[in-house]
Amino acid sequence: MVISKKMRRYIPSSEEFCYEEFPFYWLARVQGIYTQQLEKALKKIGTDIPTWRVLFILKEQGKCSVSEISVHAITKLSTVTRIVYRMKAEGLIETNTHAEDGRVTEVSVTEKGQNLLVQAQKCTEKIFARSFDNVSEGQLLKLNQTLEQIFKNLAED
Repeated sequence: MVISKKMRRYIPSSEEFCYEEFPFYWLARVQGIYTQQLEKALKKIGTDIPTWRVLFILKEQGKCSVSEISVHAITKLSTVTRIVYRMKAEGLIETNTHAEDGRVTEVSVTEKGQNLLVQAQKCTEKIFARSFDNVSEGQLLKLNQTLEQIFKNLAED
């Protein structure tokens, strides 16, 4: 891949590089402050980000296998497995063996998990609203398209 002279300032190995123009610098900063604020809000209701993430994946996807949760969360399968079994012990989810493939563990949300999800949505709503203050729908659409393309580029290997 040939990098144009104009694009060199975005490449860390280039002499023209400027970290404040590096998209991953801003992605890391946004992710970092988002995580800090999310942790703080979720702690108030006695939960954490991994639990929140699994509950939201299940809300969007319905019943999922542990592997599917791992893919959506972009987290190692072993880590997701530990989170799932902790959440099961807490009564937030239940697991069952897939009807057609006994090797697959399916995960679904319990009523207690649904209640926690509703609480989590309420306590994090302001964070999401503030995140996109003064950002138009068009800007958000373009940002999502750009991030999706970068993701696809990186996932090609």
